[in-house]
Amino acid sequence: MISTLPNSPNVDLSRIRLEIRQLQPQLVAWRRSIHERPELAFKEKLTSEFISEKLTEWGIEHQTGIAQTGIVAIIKGEKLSSETSGKAKVLAIRADMDALPIKEENEVSYRSQHEGIMHACGHDGHTAIALGTAYFLHQHRQIFTGIVKIIFQPAEEGPGGAKPMIEAGVLKNPDVDAIVGLHLWNVLPMGTVGVRTGALMAATEAFTCTIFGKGGHGAMPHQTVDSILVAAQIVNNLQTIVSRNVNPIDSAVVTIGKFHAGTAFNVIADKAEIGGTVRYFNPAVGEMIPQKLEQIIGGICQTYGANYKLDYRKQYPATINDAGIAELVRSVAVNVVETPAGIVPECQTMGAEDMSYFLQEVPGCYFFLGSANPSLNLAFPHHHPRFDFDETVLGMGVEIFVRCVEKYFFENW
Repeated sequence: MISTLPNSPNVDLSRIRLEIRQLQPQLVAWRRSIHERPELAFKEKLTSEFISEKLTEWGIEHQTGIAQTGIVAIIKGEKLSSETSGKAKVLAIRADMDALPIKEENEVSYRSQHEGIMHACGHDGHTAIALGTAYFLHQHRQIFTGIVKIIFQPAEEGPGGAKPMIEAGVLKNPDVDAIVGLHLWNVLPMGTVGVRTGALMAATEAFTCTIFGKGGHGAMPHQTVDSILVAAQIVNNLQTIVSRNVNPIDSAVVTIGKFHAGTAFNVIADKAEIGGTVRYFNPAVGEMIPQKLEQIIGGICQTYGANYKLDYRKQYPATINDAGIAELVRSVAVNVVETPAGIVPECQTMGAEDMSYFLQEVPGCYFFLGSANPSLNLAFPHHHPRFDFDETVLGMGVEIFVRCVEKYFFENW
């Protein structure tokens, strides 16, 4: 029998076990409580306290204050003895919990109570799913024989909490063998899962370049070095990095998102500033782009008699999934979701994620859980002031994580 919510896509909820379907009202309540009190990077104090209170209430061992506001919970399978626990395999589950500096425009009962801050990317849902997974696994420790670490991470939206958590030892004591994580994804409809081997999300880098010319009167350009003209030439030519230097089979983006110069209509500006972002999947492309970028900037400045200062900053590496753990997730997800789309392997995006740092340390898989429901007007894109998702996916997320745990330990992945 197919059980669906009113106006929702035709999703077979009977594939979610009864205990998790019964947990659904709590998942929604936790998500909405977190949504009402969003917090920015490394300031997730209320969120962290909420998580810790729940874990304490349930008797789950956990550590707080990792990388300022991060938490790690440890759940041991019931069949582990003191002699075997030191040799047990360890699977980690990661969830991010920070919000964005966006003013929420949703007229809902659980809208943000923190002015100018909003969970506009689904991290409140990620946290609720991780909490539900922790609760269920603790209540059903007999279903697995290893150790599960659940990592609640701050600051994914920037400057990044994964790396400092790793540096603080979150993958050690006990050592993590593999890791999984999900992102609620309004690019896909509810009832679909995006999972693939290899690069899922792009590396992201940023740059700011200041062009120094020679200012003067707008009517006497021959006496000046026009920084705006120089910067405009740079903007145009930077587009050739991808179009003429990157193999068309690869993917890369160089976007100029900022251009500031000038003070008056009749004054030639002596300084102009441009800023942008670089995205790519292939590490070899990532080595070429900054070199070519500075070559173009330097050559144009030399041609026009200007000088420049370039600040190029590497941010997150590409999110690259391990083939084995990606197959684990795919084999689990195909038994949880059943819609015409189902499993979507072609789900790459030029968006970036600091889950990538965890995947550089241990084999793992990051995947997308479709969360859009246009029939309920829940299909606004991520980082939009009206972003929201169909909360039916919360139980789906818990079911997928629990099945990953069961299969990982039972089939010795």
